[in-house]
Amino acid sequence: MFETFSTSYYLGRLYVEPSDRDVPAIRQADHEQVNERLYGDEGVFRVDAPLVMKLDTGHIPVLGDEDVASGTLAVPDSVDDRDLPGERDVLLAKSERAAELLKYSGYRFGDDGAVA
Repeated sequence: MFETFSTSYYLGRLYVEPSDRDVPAIRQADHEQVNERLYGDEGVFRVDAPLVMKLDTGHIPVLGDEDVASGTLAVPDSVDDRDLPGERDVLLAKSERAAELLKYSGYRFGDDGAVA
C-alpha cells in the first residue's frame, strides 16, 4: 500500500472520499496492517495510535474504522476539494516524523515513547 518516498515519508495511493465524520479514517484492518508493517520494528507506536498522512499541503491524524472501505481514506466533509472523491497520492509520515507531528498536535506520549 505504501513505499518509501523520502527520509520522512512513505508514498501510497488511496481512494479519498468526503464523509460526514469529524476525523479522517481508513479501514481498521488496513490501519493496523500499515501501522504494524511500517512502525512495528521501531517500537514507537501502538496499533491503535493514529497514522499521520499528508494530503495536499496538510497533515491529518488518521484512525481506523470498520465502516470505511479497504483502500479508502474517508475525510471530513470540511475538506474543501472539488476533485473528491477520487484516487490521490497520499504521503504517510514515517515513525519519527509522525511522532513529532502528533506531539505538536497535542497527543501525549508515555515514558516508553509510545503514544498514550
